[in-house]
Amino acid sequence: MRCDREANRIYVYGPVPSRRFGYSLGVDLLPFKTCSLDCIYCQLGSAGRTTCERGTFYDKETILEQIKSAVASGRVIDTITFSGSGEPTLSGLIGELIRDIKSLTSIPVTVLTNSTLLTRPEVRAELLAADRVVPSLDAVNQDVFENVNRPHPTLWIEEIIEGLKAFRSEFKGEIWLEIMLVKGVNDGLSHIRRLRDVIAELQPDRVQLNTVVRPPAEAAALPLSREELEDIQTIIGGTCEIVADFVRPAYSGPSSRLGEEILAMVVRRPVTLEDMRASLGIHRDELMKSLDKLVEKGKIRRVRHRNRVFYEPDVP
Repeated sequence: MRCDREANRIYVYGPVPSRRFGYSLGVDLLPFKTCSLDCIYCQLGSAGRTTCERGTFYDKETILEQIKSAVASGRVIDTITFSGSGEPTLSGLIGELIRDIKSLTSIPVTVLTNSTLLTRPEVRAELLAADRVVPSLDAVNQDVFENVNRPHPTLWIEEIIEGLKAFRSEFKGEIWLEIMLVKGVNDGLSHIRRLRDVIAELQPDRVQLNTVVRPPAEAAALPLSREELEDIQTIIGGTCEIVADFVRPAYSGPSSRLGEEILAMVVRRPVTLEDMRASLGIHRDELMKSLDKLVEKGKIRRVRHRNRVFYEPDVP
């Protein structure tokens, strides 16, 4: 795959407050929705396609310079997190960048991954320099895997579980296993019991239960209640904790709450796209869709000031 040198592209966002990681500086190495899965709950929407092909999508030095700039800014950063708009391990740069960051700063490095490429020894090796890896495991049988994660056709959940086991034996840092539960899809009692048994074999440092609290790719992807999550937490036991953010209500429609949050920011003062990204922790493409809708509806307008674009209320 080609290396796309976009001089004005922003690869680093935040730091944004994270309930799990503190102030997290995000690093996005991928074009939008470049992923090996097309999960029904994905807050970025459905790509309608998947890939397992790794590539060097952007220029490493440009990304590293943005990381250096953020670290040198003096802002509080509790972790540098590879996440963003797809599966971070699909980037062939991830191993080099982790090592570069470790030589640059003592700030811990976190990698969020859907676990699918941990079947590959070279990918596991690239992640060994990280301080914390947060793999996801939403299913432990192929039928459930296909229903909730809609994987690339070459992926098999048993192989992924074996990859997770291998990584656990090789990795000296912390593993926080995340499980995203969707009502009526992967929350059945027999599946949860099997999941518990697999978790016991994996021996993660933490197990984190989550559910659908942001607009999902599919409207049928519904959240579990806190009580239902607590029941599952009891079954899994051990270090299992609930990380789903029930302070924010589940979305009733696409971007409805996000639009309200944007308007609440804009009425206070003109703000840029990057202001909103840093405050809301929303991916650029998702944010742009909501901004475009608000502009079309006449709620806000774009104004250019000193070569920067601001958003402000559209008032007569």
